[in-house]
Amino acid sequence: MSTVLFASVVRVADGLPLSASTDYEQEKDLQETKRHLKGLSKKLNQFPDRCTLKSGSYNVNFIYSLGVGYLMVCTGNYPNVLAFCFLDELQKEFIITYDSKRVSSAMRPYSFIEFDTFIQKTKQRYNSPRSLSTKINLADMQTEIKLRPPYQLSPEDLQAINGFSVRAASKYKGIAPTQMLEPATLPGIVSCVLSILCGGLNLLRGVHAIESILQNDDEDFNYVIAFFLGTAACLYQCYLFVYFSIWRNSKSFLAFALICLSNMYLYELRNIWQILFHVAVGAFMTLQIRLRQPLGKAPDYNV
Repeated sequence: MSTVLFASVVRVADGLPLSASTDYEQEKDLQETKRHLKGLSKKLNQFPDRCTLKSGSYNVNFIYSLGVGYLMVCTGNYPNVLAFCFLDELQKEFIITYDSKRVSSAMRPYSFIEFDTFIQKTKQRYNSPRSLSTKINLADMQTEIKLRPPYQLSPEDLQAINGFSVRAASKYKGIAPTQMLEPATLPGIVSCVLSILCGGLNLLRGVHAIESILQNDDEDFNYVIAFFLGTAACLYQCYLFVYFSIWRNSKSFLAFALICLSNMYLYELRNIWQILFHVAVGAFMTLQIRLRQPLGKAPDYNV
């Protein structure tokens, strides 16, 4: 029989259990799988935000976002789509019920044990498929899983979880990213558009500078370099805003410094307001890169 056996909610920052379903199963293999689950809960942010692990005759599935992880154990023949629908339902209810400040300030394990009531009711529903037909949209989840399938954890990943590997984090291949960023905010989108605009202006002026050099040998070619470096720095900041990268903040500050230096060199070709505009956009873009955190590493939590 395919069933959901156990589910828990944990804080991603430190693996602190916030709530869990009541468990009466004492089967040895299940207890071993739950030990894997406990190890996983402490290292969720080392993995993609949607994963599956096969442990003997059981499957472990988890998702996480906004600093909270949702994990479950089910039988190996339980449909993958139903498993992630179950986790998605837990996530939506938890976000509605508890705010991030309460999560980050929780000190004791199972501080939100009252959420167990919802977990149990949801588990019972998902263990009776006939009661689900009118309450969930399987088509949407099937499409989402098809477009972005969960990452399949390997035995090497399991060894890393249990402490048998010295690797700091696993490297993933395939469609699953090593880290995803939080959704972009309106100020972030505006800063990205302005940065692209500044890059385009620098590129246009650089092309005109090349034309001037071809017509007049006395023109300084260094101006062309300064314009193109400014373009590259603006576009690179946009890249850092959109995609996760190691040392994102340091790279964004270096790009901002390059924007400032190129504009200092171009002070003879630009008035003070043009220079201030380019520098201000670069500073705003740098701030937005810093504010846009990877999923599971929200500023409220000490990751």
